[in-house]
Amino acid sequence: MQLFPSHRLLAPVIIALLFLAGEKVNAQDLIADLSSHRVDITTGFTGADLLLFGSVDDDGDIVITVSGPRESITVRRKQRVAGIWMNTRSVEFKSAPNFYTVASNRPLEKIAAPEVLARQQIGADNLRLLAARGEQSVPPEDEATFRKALIRRKQVQGLYASEPGRVTVIAGKLFRTQVHFPANLATGTYTAVVYLIRDGRVVHAQTTPLLVEKVGIGAEVYDFAHKSSATYGLAAILIAVAAGWLAAAVFRKV
Repeated sequence: MQLFPSHRLLAPVIIALLFLAGEKVNAQDLIADLSSHRVDITTGFTGADLLLFGSVDDDGDIVITVSGPRESITVRRKQRVAGIWMNTRSVEFKSAPNFYTVASNRPLEKIAAPEVLARQQIGADNLRLLAARGEQSVPPEDEATFRKALIRRKQVQGLYASEPGRVTVIAGKLFRTQVHFPANLATGTYTAVVYLIRDGRVVHAQTTPLLVEKVGIGAEVYDFAHKSSATYGLAAILIAVAAGWLAAAVFRKV
């Protein structure tokens, strides 16, 4: 797992303190940033932890969401038909986030009303997962079942947070939270949104981008496999045949 040393974790907090001491902070109620705006996925990538930190110049609760990238996800239902388990129905959800997590300084239900959380898509249950409409559209009640199945599957994979993380607030001004990204992270653009909520209403919000990319030889192999799939497949077959021939030759000599 990729971790940041303690002195690197403290550096952003010190910077935030300097911000608070400056005159410019007085003009802004919310300032937030990430310890890094990039996550590099290498061959031995086992996950990463980033620090999201900032400062507030007024009272309120802090809620942080991190999500992305968007993709189409198909959820299938299996049923027993004539003694055989088969996929009998499926629902495709358009533009669903591959990754989603949320953190707050207090329980979400104590920060804002359910309709406010739903409007801001705070919490996995409040994500707007839109099902594709077609000839085999399912009833709304069945769609809700498939939606819960998608969230449950993502939680098992470690890609959706099962419970909100913790935002630590220092002296009522500084805040910080650690965001964990699992090893099965998808490449693409992610978005961190920091909300300042006061009296159940969102009074300020700041968006911060994050880029996840493959680097090194793993990235080169990935690009080659997707851009020249036929050549990549042929090369893989030739390598497998050569390895089998070499192994057989070695065992014959033994």
